[in-house]
Amino acid sequence: MRRELLVPKLGLTMTEGTLIEWMISPGDRFDADQGLYVIESDKAANEVSAEGSGVLLEVTAELGMPLSVGSVIGYWDDDPQAATNHAVRAEPSAHAAAASASSPDSNAANAAPSAQTSRPPAAMNGQSGQSGQSGARGISTPLARRLARERGIDLTNLAGSGPRGRIRARDVELAPANSPASAPDVPLPATASRAAQVAQAATVRAATSIEKTIARRLVTSKQTIPHFYLSVEAEISAVQRLRSQLNDAQSNRRFTVNHFVVAAVGRALALVPEANRVWDDSGITSFAATDVGVAVHTERGLLVPVLRDVGRQALGEVARHASEAIGRAQAGQLNAAEMAGGAITVSNAGMHDVTLMTSIINPGQSMILGVGSVRQVFRPDAHGQPALKNEVGLVLSVDHRVLDGVTALKFLRQVVAAIERPASLLVT
Repeated sequence: MRRELLVPKLGLTMTEGTLIEWMISPGDRFDADQGLYVIESDKAANEVSAEGSGVLLEVTAELGMPLSVGSVIGYWDDDPQAATNHAVRAEPSAHAAAASASSPDSNAANAAPSAQTSRPPAAMNGQSGQSGQSGARGISTPLARRLARERGIDLTNLAGSGPRGRIRARDVELAPANSPASAPDVPLPATASRAAQVAQAATVRAATSIEKTIARRLVTSKQTIPHFYLSVEAEISAVQRLRSQLNDAQSNRRFTVNHFVVAAVGRALALVPEANRVWDDSGITSFAATDVGVAVHTERGLLVPVLRDVGRQALGEVARHASEAIGRAQAGQLNAAEMAGGAITVSNAGMHDVTLMTSIINPGQSMILGVGSVRQVFRPDAHGQPALKNEVGLVLSVDHRVLDGVTALKFLRQVVAAIERPASLLVT
């Protein structure tokens, strides 16, 4: 039976996605759970697998075009013999090009096999007909293939570092680009202006779809979310001492300062549940789970995996889940569901020697905590004498539509309390 292939909803806030790759071609048979195509949301590239075995009949959507959730991008049939009973159609852009190339006088050319049926599968996937890239599809991640296309790298020449030799984005990042030989340098005329020389030295590239989406979401956040900000300093010496003790006692796990901060944020959500809510068009949504997002810098941009129910976990569990999520983000393995939900994100810039960081709220959430680097400062002790302290600057950006200053301050005080008394984070 002829059936539709649709753009799936890959997250709670997803409204559209971009079709960036077909993993099979019209006429190809496939099995249940086999990858068919790749949809890029605002947060991740996701392989969409077949719900059952069948054959791809037709591709109706062009690569690179934004599509609403539920849009039809092609048709398939659960009858493996359907390809012999239906006319198999390729993607619309190629079909139109082939049609425009023909004319009433080209009967001899029309008698030859059409470009649609003779084209290799790689061309169907936006890979410029590189058969090597097509052959590497089954042993590489979608992000790796995307980066390889953008950088002109032949995946067949790469050794993958993933399971069973699977090529990851990091492998492509480390590979030299197969750039064409450059033209010989031609000296500029003596009369060329400095401005012309600078212009010739500049390079411009098209923004990727995910870069465009991130930019759009950040603009939307600043234009539609009324931010206000609270800043404090937290004494972090107790965290540093406990972290050293834990790392000395355990050889299989390394704790970071950020693990303590994330755990403290989760614990504060559990203690101040009125802060654990977000604004949406239908009203104010309050969450029962104490989910916390963690901002991670990757080669694709900033990604935010969301750790589940952090406030009800001990520090060891939080550290393990955070390390796993960060690793998956950096390897380009996150799916949209792993980056959905939660009321708050932690963005830590402490490793960059930043005193304070004022961050932009992630759309769909209501808070983001910017974490600075550790500073040594003198503060008066109980007797009024100067004492050297290790402090970290925290800036909480808050959506004023759902949280007022009193609630936000109450929440932030609980974060600081957990950081300054970190032993409480060792147990649930």
